[in-house]
Order: sequence, then C-alpha cells, then structure tokens
Amino acid sequence: MCAATGSWLKQLTSASRQGRHGHALHIFFTCLRLRSSDHGTVEPHAAAIPSALRACGHLGHAASGRLIHALVLTRAALATDAVAATALLDMYAKCGLVASARRVFEEMRPRRDLVAWNALLAGYARHGLPERALALAVKMRGRGMRPDLVTWNATVSGYALAGDDQMALDLVGAMQEAGVQPDVVTWTSLVSGSVLNFQYDRARTLFRRMVAAGTGVLPSSATIASILPAFANVADMKRGKEVHAYAVVAGVEQDLTVSSALVDMYAKCGLVLEARRLFDKMAERSTVTWNSMVFGLANSGHCQEAIGLFDRMLHDGARPDHLTFTAVLTACSYGGMVELGKDLYRAMQEEYGVEPRLEHCACMVHLLGRAGRLAEAYDFIKAMALEPDCFVWGALLGACRSHGNVELAEVAASRLLTVEPANAANCLLLSGALASAGRPNDVAKIKKLAKRRRMKKLDGCSWLETHS
Repeated sequence: MCAATGSWLKQLTSASRQGRHGHALHIFFTCLRLRSSDHGTVEPHAAAIPSALRACGHLGHAASGRLIHALVLTRAALATDAVAATALLDMYAKCGLVASARRVFEEMRPRRDLVAWNALLAGYARHGLPERALALAVKMRGRGMRPDLVTWNATVSGYALAGDDQMALDLVGAMQEAGVQPDVVTWTSLVSGSVLNFQYDRARTLFRRMVAAGTGVLPSSATIASILPAFANVADMKRGKEVHAYAVVAGVEQDLTVSSALVDMYAKCGLVLEARRLFDKMAERSTVTWNSMVFGLANSGHCQEAIGLFDRMLHDGARPDHLTFTAVLTACSYGGMVELGKDLYRAMQEEYGVEPRLEHCACMVHLLGRAGRLAEAYDFIKAMALEPDCFVWGALLGACRSHGNVELAEVAASRLLTVEPANAANCLLLSGALASAGRPNDVAKIKKLAKRRRMKKLDGCSWLETHS
C-alpha cells in the first residue's frame, strides 16, 4: 500500500472525503509503520497530516490525535505549517478538548487566519460555551477581521444548542444587519437546537417559517432529520407524515439520516409495519437505523422479530453499540427470554467490548424479575460494579410487587428512598405490595411516612391529538 507515496496519499485522501474516517486513520498509521521499518525513522508526509487529523476529529480519537501532534512537533517544517496547526486545533475542538485547542490557537499567533478563528469558535459553540464563542467573534472584529457566514452560524448554533433561543434569533437578526444572509445551516441549527432542548412546538414553528419564508432557503436532509424527532417524541403522526411527504417531494427520503429518522418516528408512533417497510427498502443502514427498528419491534411486543433483526444486523456486518444491547435486552425481557438475555449480556462484554451501563443492568433486573427469579435479580444487583440507580431498584421493586415478595420489596424500597427520597411513587409501589400481603397496618405507616416527608408523585400525562 505504501510503496509509492502518491498511491497511499491518494487512498488516504479518498477515504477521508468519503467519510470513511476509520479506514483513513488505518491507512495513515499503517503507512507510518511501514515507512519506519524501511527507513528507521518516522517521516510523516505533510499532505497526509490534515486528513489524518480530520479523521481523528470525526471519530473522537483524541489519543491518536495527540500521537500525530507529537509527530508534528518533532518536524520543524510541520511545526510551523499553518494548515497542520489549524487541523490540530480543529481536531482538539471536535474531541471536546477545548483547552488544548486554545493552546494550539495561541501558539499560532503570527499565522492565524479566519479558518483558525472559526475552528476555535466552533469548538466553543459545540461544547456548551456559546458566550466564549461570541466573545471570540467580537475579538475577531476588534482585530480587523470580518466574521463570515461560518462564524455567524457557529455562534447561532452555540446558543441554539444551549437552549437560548432568543439570543440565537437575535444573532440571526444581527447577521442580517451585517449583510450576511442566513442559509440552510442557520435554520437547521435553530431547529435542531429547539428539538434537543425539548422545545418541540418552537421547532415546528421554525420549520414552517423556513418553508414559507420565500427566501429560496429550503430544508435540507439535515433539517428534515433534525425536525422528525419533534414529532416522534410526542407521537404526532399526522405532522410527521407531512414532513415525510415533503422529504419524498424534495427527493431526500432515501438519504441515510432522513430514512433513519423516519424509521425512528414511525416506530415511536406505534406504526411498526410502516417503519419496517421503510427499513426494508433502505439501500444502506447505520447502527442508529438498526437500533431504532429493534427498539420499535421490542416496545410493540414483537420480541421474536426484534431478536431476529438483531441476528440479521450481526450477519450484515453492522457493529452493535450500547443502545443496540439495551434494545435487544428489552426484547428479551418483554418476551420472557431469560437465558438468551443472559447470554447476550455476557456476549456484549466479552465479544463486543461494550461495558455494562446502568440501563443494561436495569434491563437485566427487569428480565429476571418478570420471570419471577427475584433472588437472582437481587444477587445481580449486589454484584454490580456500578452503583444501582432508581431504575435498577425500581425494576426490582416492581417485580417484587408483581410476585408478592414483600421482604425483598422492603429492601428495594429502602434503597429507593435513599436514591430518590422525594418520589412518592416508590412508597406507593411498596404499599401496594404490603396491601396484597394483607398488612394494612404497614400500609398506613408507609402512607404516613410519605405524608410526613411531603413526597410528591409525578403526574401522569397522555398526548391527545384534537382537530378544531
């Protein structure tokens, strides 16, 4: 692969442009190793550094990025190269190492251009520091540099992601006054920021404004993929279908991010057959797509189908992540497949290198508890490496109530009162178990405890679509 410098550089650049960042990084380090064995020293090619660093940033591989940074510092030509320095800055910013990005930026002092300023500003905005992003934009103007569309969009995105919609809209007004017109990235930032902060009505209003604005800026595939969760998370099937129709007309229905978001929306709205129809006609699928479909099947009671789809996912070469295992363990729990669930939990760690999270532990307790294996569920909790949270103990308490194990229910409830001292629902579950066991005096004591501690039960709610 590395016999000719031009050959491997071409492969590296091609992989980077196609978004195959893992492959790009593999090519870079493989060629470095081969060149090192041939010449006795590591001589990174200057043109390869930006592509390799871009791959590190997209993958979040800060450790690999630091290795490349070390190589850059040992080569005088690279250490003074503005393109390599900007790529380093951008890599650190995308990996969330904003302080490291700032240090690279400060060391670039004589060579800083607008691209470098924008890379640092975007890093601040992306990682919850919109005030610093805005301060940097102001500082740019003080240095005689004119913020461009990238600068404005990064700053707007920072405030939108932080949930400060008003400031984000004020900045859009300011950019128009400065002679910079909002583009599709600006609008998408506003929409996605509202969705991520659960402001679904606002997100829908912004999307409608974008479509009806008449400015020639129309929703892109990224905009559509951003707005669909606003309908999925509240099961607003009617308006979700309208956006689906728009995606078809716009010719972006088959875009991977759009089709994945559509599968997720239909699955969450309970239209599993429609979600499966879309899923089956997709030309390619990401892990996100597979997860959405497995979750949809599991939550709709199609547990065997969910397991079958998981097997197909593995057969197709897709790599399962922690959410995949949450979905498939949920299917095992609802389907009563205890032994399969235990095997998958073990395989998750040993074969796929996914460390158990609290949601996996809660699924396992739920799985064992529903099957009546309460002692085994309690032993599982005691053996956990993580500190059990309210969902883990809640799963055990719910199972104890269902199966009438009052003694273990009292243990689970006492732990829940430590983890969630103000949640009255835990006391209600325990009092239900005590009532079923014929212990009215203890029920009265639990109710008095809840009243004395002024516990509150979270109100339940339902979504009802009306036509007026």
